[in-house]
Amino acid sequence: MRVSIVIPCYNEARSIRDIIATVRAAPVENPEIIVVDDASTDGTRDLLRNELGSLVSTVVFHERNQGKGAALRSGFQKATGDIVIVQDADLEYDPNEYPKLLRPILQGKADVVFGSRFAGGEAHRVVYFWHMVGNRFLTLVSNMLTNINLTDMETCYKVFRREVLQKITLEEDRFGFEPEITAKLAKLGCVIYEVGISYYGRTYAEGKKIRARDGFRALYAMLKYNLFR
Repeated sequence: MRVSIVIPCYNEARSIRDIIATVRAAPVENPEIIVVDDASTDGTRDLLRNELGSLVSTVVFHERNQGKGAALRSGFQKATGDIVIVQDADLEYDPNEYPKLLRPILQGKADVVFGSRFAGGEAHRVVYFWHMVGNRFLTLVSNMLTNINLTDMETCYKVFRREVLQKITLEEDRFGFEPEITAKLAKLGCVIYEVGISYYGRTYAEGKKIRARDGFRALYAMLKYNLFR
């Protein structure tokens, strides 16, 4: 099975070289690497057009900033692999953990795998308390609406059989992608597994982008896609 790795990025000039190098070195045979630049303004686009473009399979450039969800839609449309992995560009998640994320799908047990920051005993950088509280709260509300028992709905690491993604029409442009995809996977009756992962969280000074307003959008998306769609 071929694996497609979709990397949405926005203003990640400090990390884009390292994440591409780490993904290329990950223990996955001949991956398809798709980078979607969401109208970066910090030099990321120049790096992808020149130095880094030849190191990946496909680069997609958005002409205006649309958000993570929109970037993932663009990347999913380009993916040709049997399995699709979402990989953030900010070095918070370790591509060396792909094998354990892929295992439940390769063993024929799962349609989708979520990498959980709150399950297992892997290394975690200690960062923001209220972010942890917010993530757990959003996961709790999502679980109540979907009737599945995830520990980390907001995780970056989501791995899909591509045929599952092809059954879903994604609408959210920004961070509402996480609750939207979770609701739609639950409605499809997909077999979802969780795998404990490490997490190297970064600070706002280091480029973290998510804000409180994104939490409110996530709540709105949960209600919209679970109750009204």
